[in-house]
Amino acid sequence: MRWRQSRQSANVEDRRGRSPARRGATIGGGGILLVIVYVLLGGDAGTALQLLGGSGGPAATSSPAPAPSGQPVSDEAGQFLSAVLGMTEDVWSEIFAQNGSRYRAPTMVLFSDAVESGCGFNSAATGPFYCPPDEALYLDTGFFDELARMGGPGDFAQAYVIGHEVGHHIQTIVGTSNWVRGLQGRASQTESNQLQVLMELQADCYAGVWAHHANRRDRVLEEGDVQEGLGAAAAIGDDRLQQRAGRAVRPESFTHGTSQQRQDWLRTGLRTGDVDSCDTFGQAGYVRTR
Repeated sequence: MRWRQSRQSANVEDRRGRSPARRGATIGGGGILLVIVYVLLGGDAGTALQLLGGSGGPAATSSPAPAPSGQPVSDEAGQFLSAVLGMTEDVWSEIFAQNGSRYRAPTMVLFSDAVESGCGFNSAATGPFYCPPDEALYLDTGFFDELARMGGPGDFAQAYVIGHEVGHHIQTIVGTSNWVRGLQGRASQTESNQLQVLMELQADCYAGVWAHHANRRDRVLEEGDVQEGLGAAAAIGDDRLQQRAGRAVRPESFTHGTSQQRQDWLRTGLRTGDVDSCDTFGQAGYVRTR
């Protein structure tokens, strides 16, 4: 992926190496993988940590993430992630402007081991996550080592993860998240899970939309990049994760979609570059009301 020519976002807060107010127990790589699988399948990170002997505990209430310092990160991994975030800012600003709106960029918080956010205390074992109260995405770069071991190596695989979390930010600022939460509050557990799948698949599609336009603008994609992204999407499909965890595949418990669905929606965004093509809810028969 050609990223070095891209500007680095100023909306990055580097908390790596800092100790949060509360810390969970140190967990080995296998334990981290199990917690990631558990959480991606809809479980609570605190519960998973307790099952592994950690001290995740219930989520804490905390203040939103402080504003980023604007100081550039100095290591290559941080520079890469800052450049990817900068690309998302440029693309989504352009898309919003075309629709007469102004894009409100999220903050990206880089951390090590554990972090406090407006969504509570989270171990790195939770994996990357987006916190709506903060309008921030949180990432321990060690997750990418786990993703590679799960079958999703490569720089564009990592960029896809950022694009997906930014997709959740888009859903927050345009009101999709609140609309879905309202539907889930009146739904059965199975339907609630299905709605969550549609949220995740739409975020996958938005990641593809971003990559389509970033490549159109700056030719950032190299040979093999698309396959890296599709490999990452497949690696974190619910069916693949359940199989990897030694469990029977139970579609009614899915919260993120199958490997094939995640690949298909990422591919849709990549191919079309059209936000309207990402209407996973309309395709499932849901009509958005305002």
